Amino acid sequence: MPALVIVAHGSHLNAESSTPTFTHADRIRATGAFDEVREGFWKEEPSFREVLRSVESDEVYVVPLFISEGYFTEQVIPRELRLEDWEENQWESDGTSATHATMRVADVDKTVHYCGPVGTHDAMSDVIVQRAESVTGDPDVGGGFGLAVVGHGTERNENSAKAIEYHADRIASRDRFDEVKALFMDEDPEVDDVTDYFESDDVVVVPLFIADGYHTQEDIPEDMGLTDDYREGWETPAEVDGHRIWYSGAVGTEALMADVILERAADAGADVSAAVERVREETSGAGAAGD
Repeated sequence: MPALVIVAHGSHLNAESSTPTFTHADRIRATGAFDEVREGFWKEEPSFREVLRSVESDEVYVVPLFISEGYFTEQVIPRELRLEDWEENQWESDGTSATHATMRVADVDKTVHYCGPVGTHDAMSDVIVQRAESVTGDPDVGGGFGLAVVGHGTERNENSAKAIEYHADRIASRDRFDEVKALFMDEDPEVDDVTDYFESDDVVVVPLFIADGYHTQEDIPEDMGLTDDYREGWETPAEVDGHRIWYSGAVGTEALMADVILERAADAGADVSAAVERVREETSGAGAAGD
């Protein structure tokens, strides 16, 4: 059987940054769908540059645990993995439709299936919805609720916003929530003014980030008015300007994220249908990864 390599950013400053990566890898490893499951990081060990050298299998599926297509997925990761035949147009993507590219990597003498990031896969919409279920404790949450899908946003990379808007539109089309909006930290419409964009009394706020860190645990809670000082914590739900805000924290900590990783590999040709079924069963109604 082939190997799976999950590549993520990691952090020298936040020890919890890599926790979701290891947790999802463990869940997938337990399914037995791959001979090997490895993790690689930009800011931690094992590094992108060395991770393929730790794999014995001749065939490898590489799945980036990133939200959007852009600098890291199109330049940094392929360069560090030494994907000599990689070209950005191989994904034929409009910014949210990357699939995979298969190439022989001479440096390690392996066939590598380089997949698009998890954040733009259609299955991520289901993870966002399950995140809303987890934070409210209601598997049927929707009616009477608004949903805010929050991203970083940046004028330097238009794809950063595209991923957020893509999932907000997909979820809105299901007519489950009364209102669904895409909000951002660094561009309009800003999450700071979340209550200005919703009529619903109850609003679930789900940040489309891989791990909880500075932005999700400090910036966003304070910016929304959940607390004056993140170190003192906040209530869930919290009363803000006449609304109840249900703040979920990073979507990437949701257990169902393991399914999105498997779906990416499946789209590239991996035979993981049994693993997908097992992960969905295990994570149905589950809370954050590691629960």
